[in-house]
Amino acid sequence: MRRAGVAALVAAMTVGATVVAMAEGVPLPVPAPNKPAAQPSTQGGPPAAMQLLPDPLAKMIAPPKPGEAGMIDDKQRALVDKVSAYLSSVQTLVGDFVQVGPDGRRTEGQFYLQKPGRVRFAYNPPTPVDVIADGHSVVVRDRNLATQELYPLSQTPLRFLLSDHIDLLKDTNLISVSADDVFITVVVEENHVLTGTSRLMLMFGAKDMQLRQWTVTDPQGFDTTVAVYNLDTTKKPDPDMFRIKYPERPDPR
Repeated sequence: MRRAGVAALVAAMTVGATVVAMAEGVPLPVPAPNKPAAQPSTQGGPPAAMQLLPDPLAKMIAPPKPGEAGMIDDKQRALVDKVSAYLSSVQTLVGDFVQVGPDGRRTEGQFYLQKPGRVRFAYNPPTPVDVIADGHSVVVRDRNLATQELYPLSQTPLRFLLSDHIDLLKDTNLISVSADDVFITVVVEENHVLTGTSRLMLMFGAKDMQLRQWTVTDPQGFDTTVAVYNLDTTKKPDPDMFRIKYPERPDPR
């Protein structure tokens, strides 16, 4: 699996799947990629990105342009409140995921989530990767090479979704909220001095208020999408699944 895909998962999935249980079904169709693969940098933390919708629909729900933020009316506010309440209600979540990176590459696997702050994404072979968050850090672990890369959870744009309670109006920089007959779409923005601006677009079913997928746009403008399905909110994952083995500090003597 390309490093771009792993880094995207760190930012996009470490907390994203925490959000909600999607109705049973299959992931949305994957379009041909419309952007080249990103060349990620680990300077200042992991980049993020995604894309999984048919092109016409993707254009319909594209994140707003700069300057369009803050224009939220009472109807939109009510939608955001419903989304916040739903996200806060999910405490444990187990299911399957499909990730599509900026280059159109598709990977799949299983995830296990338990609030606050803990999630594990295990890729199906031949991809030998696990991504684990323990409430403080996120690690990308290569099962074949027995190596890992460690990032602060605070640097992921989805980190707030792993908290016990989320109020999108108070806890995030809400850019827009919209709804049609199919989806409710919420866009939030994250600004970091070192890494730049990233955006998170969450898509929920308009009729059942359940999360279908999310898209993260990284500071370079590359998109990565994750769809979740076969979700179960009744299973409680084993706490050992979220343990991270931190590097030992050298003896100062």
